[in-house]
Amino acid sequence: MSLLNEILQAVLYGIATGCIYGLVALGFVLIYKATEVVNFAQGEMMVLGAFIAYTLITFLGLPYWAALLLATFSLGIFGLLLERIVLRSLIGEPVFSVVMLTIGLGIFLRSLVSMIPGWGTETHGIKTPFADKAVRYGELLLSWEYLAIILLTVVLIIIISCFFRFTKIGVAMRATAQNQLAAVYMGISVTRVFSYTWTISAALGGFAGILLSPITFVHMNMGFIGLRALPAAVLGGFESIPGAIVGGIVIGVTESLAGVYLPVGLKDIAAYIILIFVLIIRPEGLFGIKEKKKV
Repeated sequence: MSLLNEILQAVLYGIATGCIYGLVALGFVLIYKATEVVNFAQGEMMVLGAFIAYTLITFLGLPYWAALLLATFSLGIFGLLLERIVLRSLIGEPVFSVVMLTIGLGIFLRSLVSMIPGWGTETHGIKTPFADKAVRYGELLLSWEYLAIILLTVVLIIIISCFFRFTKIGVAMRATAQNQLAAVYMGISVTRVFSYTWTISAALGGFAGILLSPITFVHMNMGFIGLRALPAAVLGGFESIPGAIVGGIVIGVTESLAGVYLPVGLKDIAAYIILIFVLIIRPEGLFGIKEKKKV
């Protein structure tokens, strides 16, 4: 394989992985914009989504597409219940308390997954319609599993963009993210917006976990992979929705190229090196808005 094709293939795989990071980072950003809280349990949403899809496909015999939709919907319901039952009681409490709760929730969910029969600590696989299929262009061989991740992410981003732009709920969420007090004065229920935000964020995490499953397989430690999306959110600008996707792709491509051309061990830190340099030059991130405070 020529050097150019090798680079193109590494970039493609990096973009696919970056799309996963971008979706999870988008969950981080949505919650932060609405509540100013970082949800450290976002990676565990990936775990639950992947395991639910695995159960639906392996044990119930559902087709991949039906399992994808049902698992994503199930994670949305889980996020809604999580906000209503657990998190709503902490409204008005210090942000640190909520952050610590999400850290504890992530540990609890990971442990819970390890105790469920049929899930446990073993590594599982999901059968997808894209397995063992590839597109060949000369010497360039592109796996459909990676191409499908990119295409499905693009479709989902279009749906989310239309949701925020053209629906009343989406507009209410945007207004609340801009100014909660002004949103209340306009008759918007901020607590209801919080519920919608956690619902969408959990669904995004579950969707990302299902897309990632054919690459890394399904296991209880997938959540740690999801935490790599946190630097992606910071890189893009923690309050920027487009920045979350761009940041995820930058992190994914960097890791992929570093894994091919840099010594072993640098793959996991290359993205953080780029993150440090970007933040030194632009502390608010690539798409963040620089705020000035008067003292």
